[in-house]
Amino acid sequence: MGAAETAVDVVVIGAGFAGLVAARELGRAGHEVLVIEARDRVGGRTWTDRRLGHDLELGGTWVHWVQPHTWAEMTRYGREIVRSPAVEEAYWLGAGDEPRRGGLEDFMALIEDGQQRIVDDVRDAIPRGVDPTTGAIRSLDALSIQDRFDEIEMSDEARSANESVWVGHVNAPLDQVGLSSALRWTAATGGHWQLMHEASATYRVVGGMSAWTARIAEDVPGGIRLNTLVTAVSEEDGLAVVETEGGERITARRVISTLPVNAISGIRFDPPLPEAWHRASSETVASQGTKVWVKVRGSIPRFFAYASQRHPISVLKSEYPGTDPDGSEHTVLVGFGPDHTRVDVTDLAAVQAAVDALRPGLEVLEATAHDWMKDPLSRNTWMTHRPGQLTRDLRDLQEPSGLVHFATTDNANLWGGFIDGAIESGLREARRVGDSLTAARTER
Repeated sequence: MGAAETAVDVVVIGAGFAGLVAARELGRAGHEVLVIEARDRVGGRTWTDRRLGHDLELGGTWVHWVQPHTWAEMTRYGREIVRSPAVEEAYWLGAGDEPRRGGLEDFMALIEDGQQRIVDDVRDAIPRGVDPTTGAIRSLDALSIQDRFDEIEMSDEARSANESVWVGHVNAPLDQVGLSSALRWTAATGGHWQLMHEASATYRVVGGMSAWTARIAEDVPGGIRLNTLVTAVSEEDGLAVVETEGGERITARRVISTLPVNAISGIRFDPPLPEAWHRASSETVASQGTKVWVKVRGSIPRFFAYASQRHPISVLKSEYPGTDPDGSEHTVLVGFGPDHTRVDVTDLAAVQAAVDALRPGLEVLEATAHDWMKDPLSRNTWMTHRPGQLTRDLRDLQEPSGLVHFATTDNANLWGGFIDGAIESGLREARRVGDSLTAARTER
């Protein structure tokens, strides 16, 4: 074997939650594992970075105790939670897009009927959250969230508010997102949309996501190779061969790919990927939005604001108060929009206009974001299905292909698109790979 070649039991491609958990479990079972990560850090689509004077979550952020895999891992590593600031003011759009202001109870009264009617059939659609493709969802999966909105009569004010709430959840225009995303996440919380809202946007991890994933990485035997881009995976003489951009060839008995559906085409597979992966990757999943952080002048009352899905920023809320070195006060806001191309954080005038549409009277000082859609290793934010994709593809995306297994939140059952789904898939594929390696040894 040449100097540029390595042999291991398992190669895990990607050091996000799915890859880290899978590698940890396989390593602890006695298998030799090598994790290869193209980025200069672990964490995948979670990333805590120091910007605007604060440790900001540029990717996945919120967790909850109704997410079982997440909560188990938080317990394992002693992670605590902190609540995002409880709001004192609520803003939304009235007639003619005129900003309205009230309290949390006013906004909840405005959206309550619409939110319930969007997911009213959830218990028939997906009776068990852990089995999202069984039930009436098979006859509903062709619908978009917009299709469901179009069936419901409501005032323009209530419609804009309800639309923005769902843009915040699915990070895409509603006509491009399957109703399945709304139904499956609500099913994961026992059919209660209020709990689903809390679970997806309320509690952060103390110390940040990057500190948590770094701690998991410490438990991965064999280490993690950063700044190493995988270009090809093939099979030769009953072994998988993983090739890197630097020219290295790594042989393994099994490979676990953790790449998202939208990004997996960046690797050449031989034999080719199964049809379900080709189809889904070609179509792409629905998510195409943005998450932006905005620093504004002064210490302001804690608020959230909702515009409509027509606005570059549909959801905006205060997260961090702060003080600059000169003693001046500021507040850092987080915002979400349905289309990443409509928000340029380097154009402060455009960011100011977007903020003014939701919460007038604030002075924008700085803004920052990571464009996950342009990131070749992700090409999406968090996974949301297009109409028809869930029931058509999910089961096939979970199946191994030859020596290659797939672990990603994109093919999880319970909380697909969330950190919980990434952990679920990592555990699932670690078990499968471990079982297959044990069976292969027994057959010798």
